[in-house]
Amino acid sequence: MNASIDPNPIRHEDYQRIARAISFMRQHHLQQPDLATVAQQVHLSASHFQRLFTQWAGISPKRFLQYLTVEYAKQRIAQSKNLLDLSLEAGLSSPGRLHDLFITLEAMSPGEVKARGAGLSIHYGIHPTPFGQALLALTPRGLCSLQFVDAGNGQQGEQMLRSEWPQAEISPNPEATQTLCDQIFQPRTISPARSLTLLVRGTNFQIQVWRALLQLPLGSLTTYQGLATLIDRPTAARAVGNAVGQNPIAYLIPCHRVLRQSAELGGYRWGLERKTAMLGWEASHLAQHLKDTPEETRI
Repeated sequence: MNASIDPNPIRHEDYQRIARAISFMRQHHLQQPDLATVAQQVHLSASHFQRLFTQWAGISPKRFLQYLTVEYAKQRIAQSKNLLDLSLEAGLSSPGRLHDLFITLEAMSPGEVKARGAGLSIHYGIHPTPFGQALLALTPRGLCSLQFVDAGNGQQGEQMLRSEWPQAEISPNPEATQTLCDQIFQPRTISPARSLTLLVRGTNFQIQVWRALLQLPLGSLTTYQGLATLIDRPTAARAVGNAVGQNPIAYLIPCHRVLRQSAELGGYRWGLERKTAMLGWEASHLAQHLKDTPEETRI
């Protein structure tokens, strides 16, 4: 079945404009700035900005803003308490995303962690996504890193990889990662799941938290306390927050779906504007999918 998602990749400079616009709307939501005011902040005409934003989000800026309120977040947190029920309600197979990848997580053994990547071959590429440029790093055993990087700062991305895997053989190979990037960020259909393995290294507790994050369906939200309860560690909310902040694979391990107890955004390793953009984008596309899909045919 077709999903209402524009398959055309957005340019990095376009995303930067959208991120600045979202930041402005969020900071001035009480004043409810009109379209012309927001467009002026990103140096575009109102009509051009409307087209650009709608191409990216699938809805108008005004409607998008509704998904960024604390009231909406509280509603989604409450609805997400029973994650399995929400997954069924959303009509999406767990872990419920608008792409055809079923995510599994493989943890490196203590010996492999100690080896710091020795014997491991890593190919990486930097690609545009709806949320800015991202570095994807791929091993024969699965994706080991997905990080958002600043425009034109690919060297920093490679340095980051080498610091994480100092003994690995690391080389650029964007052809190897482009197809995967398209599958993750430019979904065209909702189809039977294909398996994608994530290769991660971390403590047992971190792995437990990251596995729990994979159970959060698209469009759902939880809190650090809620995530701690989910893994049967209700007194470990602070430790859960630390583990969430160490997530090595952005977007696919959806740490952006975790908020403060107050339903405010909290922090995000790759920037609050990007977290805001992700949450609004997911909410709008999930809503459109549910609107377009007859209940009896949802998968």
